[in-house]
Amino acid sequence: MLIAFNKPFNVLCQFTDDAGRRTLADFVTVKDVYPAGRLDYDSEGLLLLTDEGPLQKRIADPRQRTKKTYLAQVEGAPDAAALALLQRGVKLRDGMTAPAGARLIAEPEWLWPRDPPIRHRLNVPTAWLELTLTEGRNRQVRRMTAAVGHPTLRLVRIAIGAWSLGDLRPGEWRICS
Repeated sequence: MLIAFNKPFNVLCQFTDDAGRRTLADFVTVKDVYPAGRLDYDSEGLLLLTDEGPLQKRIADPRQRTKKTYLAQVEGAPDAAALALLQRGVKLRDGMTAPAGARLIAEPEWLWPRDPPIRHRLNVPTAWLELTLTEGRNRQVRRMTAAVGHPTLRLVRIAIGAWSLGDLRPGEWRICS
C-alpha cells in the first residue's frame, strides 16, 4: 500500500512524539505504514507512506536519485546568476550539491495559506522558485537558497518521482494506485 499525504506545517514525520507536537497519527488512520523519506517539521506538502519495506527503501534511498520537486517562497528576488548557481550546484559545508532544476515561477494560485502565515517585511520582496533535486540532504533546499542569498521562507514539496500532491489539502491523504 502507498499513501500520499499532504503534511501540514509544524507536523512531525513520525507517529509519536514525547513533546506533544502534532504527528502523522493526528491525520493518518491507516495502521502499519511508515514514511518513505522525511519532510522537515517546518516544511509542508507531499509525504509518501507505505507498508512495503522495499518500496520505502527505494523511495528514500539517495542512490536511487528519485526526483523531488519543491515550491520555495524565498526572500528577495533571485536573478539569473542565483538561478544559474542552483542549476549548477551549490557549495555547502558538507560539499557540493548535485545540479538542481531551478526556475522562477508566479505565486501558485492553488496554494493554501500557511497557518501561521510567513513573516512579511514591507521593504523585502519575496519570490517563488520551483526546485527539483535528486539528493536528499538534511534541509537541503533551505541551505541551497540561503547559500545564493535568498533564504527560504516557506517550503512545499509537490512531487516525489511519479507521485504528486495533486488536489490534496493540508492534512488530507489518499491511497495511490
